[in-house]
Amino acid sequence: MAAQLLQLASTPDLVDRVYRSLLDAISDGSLAPGQRLTQEDIAQQLAVSRQPVLQALRLLKKDGFVQDAPGRGLQVAPLDPAAIHQIYEVRGALDALAARLAAQRRWRIDPALLEAGRAAARGDNVMAMIDADLAFHKALYEAAGNPLIGESAQLHWRHLRRVMGAVLQQMGQRQAIWDEHQAIADAIAAGDAGRAARLVEEHSRHASRTLAERLQAVLANATATPTNDPRRQP
Repeated sequence: MAAQLLQLASTPDLVDRVYRSLLDAISDGSLAPGQRLTQEDIAQQLAVSRQPVLQALRLLKKDGFVQDAPGRGLQVAPLDPAAIHQIYEVRGALDALAARLAAQRRWRIDPALLEAGRAAARGDNVMAMIDADLAFHKALYEAAGNPLIGESAQLHWRHLRRVMGAVLQQMGQRQAIWDEHQAIADAIAAGDAGRAARLVEEHSRHASRTLAERLQAVLANATATPTNDPRRQP
């Protein structure tokens, strides 16, 4: 006799939805580093009970996005320059490998993806910029023809989204990112593996350096104290 299984709901799990909502807010800066988080406020603003908020916060803590606050409670974890540098080292190595392999295949990255990225960079939606940037890098991994590259990068993408958000909020030359992406895509399409890998490595170093400079400026000029409002704009 065949087993009788309960039909699964098609809507995403509520804990996962709360997790993603909070992670988006951390990534785009709506929830700033050091900002205190309270279950009650988050539950009220997301119109959910406290239980999924509690579970989502536990997952965010495990993943390194929130931490214990002084005294009691939780707060958004600060951006760690050393950890960020390490993330970009890994990303640069993976992207360079992907670019070499893609160039050997003379892969043509979809021009529409590049144009969508430029359109996002002209706007004010930081999450749209992050998603467009990640879409380019995912396309690069797919172009390499080696699924292990994308699977390895997946481990770091959540933290990369936050790092990208911190960079994009402050950068005045967002279109320059897409100029670099275009140059990488052109080198890949031309089959120039050496140039493609070199451009990708320079792109990664530039992003890492930009964020380091931004963090130094924030630390040097920080005067505001964190607020308990979980949706405060920095």
